[in-house]
Amino acid sequence: MYVMAYAPYGADGIIIRVEVDIRRGIPGIDITGLAEGAVREARERVRAAFRNSGFPFPQDRILINLAPAGVRKDGASLDLSIALSVMAASGLIAVPENLMALGELELSGRIRPVRGVLAATDAGLRAGLREFIVPAGNAGEAAVLASGRFTAAANLAEAVHALMVRAETGALPPEPVFPAPENPSGDLSWGDFSEVRGQGRYKRVLEIAAAGGHNLLVFGPPGVGKTMLARRLPSIMAPLTPEEAVEVSRLHSLAGQIKAEMPDTGDPAGPKESYPAREPCLITHPPFRSPHHSASAEGILGGGKTIRPGEISLAHFGVLFLDEAPEFRANVLQALREPLEDRVITIARADGQVRLPAEFQLLLAANPCPCGRLGMRSGRDCFCSGEEIHRYWHKFGGALLDRVELRVAVSSPELQDMGQEKEETSAEIARRVQRAVQIQEERFKGSPVRRNARMPPAFMDRFCLPTKAAEKALSAGSEKLGFSGRAYHGVLRIARTIADLEGAASIEAVHVLEAIQHRIQGEDPYDVFSL
Repeated sequence: MYVMAYAPYGADGIIIRVEVDIRRGIPGIDITGLAEGAVREARERVRAAFRNSGFPFPQDRILINLAPAGVRKDGASLDLSIALSVMAASGLIAVPENLMALGELELSGRIRPVRGVLAATDAGLRAGLREFIVPAGNAGEAAVLASGRFTAAANLAEAVHALMVRAETGALPPEPVFPAPENPSGDLSWGDFSEVRGQGRYKRVLEIAAAGGHNLLVFGPPGVGKTMLARRLPSIMAPLTPEEAVEVSRLHSLAGQIKAEMPDTGDPAGPKESYPAREPCLITHPPFRSPHHSASAEGILGGGKTIRPGEISLAHFGVLFLDEAPEFRANVLQALREPLEDRVITIARADGQVRLPAEFQLLLAANPCPCGRLGMRSGRDCFCSGEEIHRYWHKFGGALLDRVELRVAVSSPELQDMGQEKEETSAEIARRVQRAVQIQEERFKGSPVRRNARMPPAFMDRFCLPTKAAEKALSAGSEKLGFSGRAYHGVLRIARTIADLEGAASIEAVHVLEAIQHRIQGEDPYDVFSL
C-alpha cells in the first residue's frame, strides 16, 4: 500500500511515494530511501500518535520505503502519509489511489501545519493526483488550487474519518467554507506618498520604477526620506495577475512564509469539530522584501542544506529593497548581477543544479559616505577621507550600477517645499501606474515579458521607436555621457515607460531627455552636490 507525499526542495519540490510492507518478524520499523533525521524519527511519532488516537499499532515488522530512493528526504511533513500507509497496509482503512497526505504528527495525534502545502497541491495536480488531506492550519493554502479536492484534518482521527467517508461516499468530506477576503490587495500598512513633503523628483522616479519594473538607486544624507518613500513604493504598484499571484504564493509557501494556524479542536482523538474558516492564502500584491544588511549570501540568494528560496526569489514579481546597501557584503551585492539579467538563480550542488525564479526589481538606498554627512545642508563637515568614501562606494561596482537604470540623489528639502501645499496621494499615482501597466500587458501579450524593464533588444526594435528628434537627443546624450550598450538600451526603456505613463504612442524627445536625467547620477557619491 502507498500514499503520496511531498518534500519541499528548490522551486518545484519532490513528490514522494510512501510504500509500506508488513511482514512477520520482530516488531520494529525500518525506513529506507535516504531518510534524514526528522524522517527517521517519524517512526516514534507515528507509533505514539496511533496509541493516543485510539488505533492499534501493528505488532509486526514494518518496512517503509520512500521513493525515489536516491533523493534525500528531510522534514516532518511525511508523518501523516507514513501513518496512513501503515494503517492501509494493516487493513484498518482503505486508501484510494492518487491521494496525497501532508502533515506533521504530534504525540497526541494532532496534525501540525507544514510548509509547502500550496506548492505540494500544485505539483500534485500537475502529476495527476486528485485528492489531498492537509493540516487544518494549511487549509487556506490548499484552497488556492485544490478547492473541492481536499479535506483539512486537525488530528489523525479526523484524517481516518475522512478516508472512511471517502470509502462510503466516493468523495472526501468537503473543506471549510472560505469567505471572500475583505482586503484582496493584502497589507495596506505601507503608508501614503502624501505623508511625505517635498522630494518631488524622488517621487517621480519611484512612479517610473513602479510602472516599468526598473531598478533604482537613491542616495543622500540620513533623514531626507530615502527609506520612508521607498517603503511606500508598494502603495502605488499594480496588483499581480491571477497567474502571477499563484506563482508568488507558491514560492512563499515553499519558504514557509505563509502563516499557518493551529485550530483548537478540543480532544485530539475526539470527533471532528468545526474550526475557524480562513480566506485562501493567496498573495495578490507584489511582494516587498527588505532584508537586513547582515543577511548571508544563502539568505539573499537561496540555498542551504535543503535548498529554499532566498530573498530574491521571495521578491519574485516584486521589489527587493536593500536599505544601507553599501553595508551589505560585497560578494552578496555582486552576486545579484546574474539574477538581474537572467531572472533566475541557479544553485549548484554536488548532486545537481536547482533553478529558482527571481524576476525582481532592485531598489538600493545608500548614504553617500560612511559617516553620512556628505552633502548635508546643515554645513556640518564630513568626517570621511577621500579614500574611505571611494572604498565605501566601490562596493557597488560598475557592473552592478550599470544594471540600475534609475538613479536619484536626494537632499534635505527646503523649508518652502514642506509647506501646506497638497501632495499627491498614492491612489492618484497608482492610477497612472495601473494605466501604464495595462498598456504593457497588452503590448507583451503572449510573451514571457511583463514590463518594459525586461524588454529584450528584439522587442525594442518594434516597441521603442523614437521620433527623429528623440533619436537625435538620445544619440547626443549617449555620446556625451559615454553610455555603454546596456545603458543606452536602459535609457530607451525608461523613455518607453515615461511615454506609457502619459499614454503616448511614440517616444518623444522630452521622454528621452527625462530618462537621461534619471540616469546620469550615481556613478559618483559627490553627485549629491549637484542638487
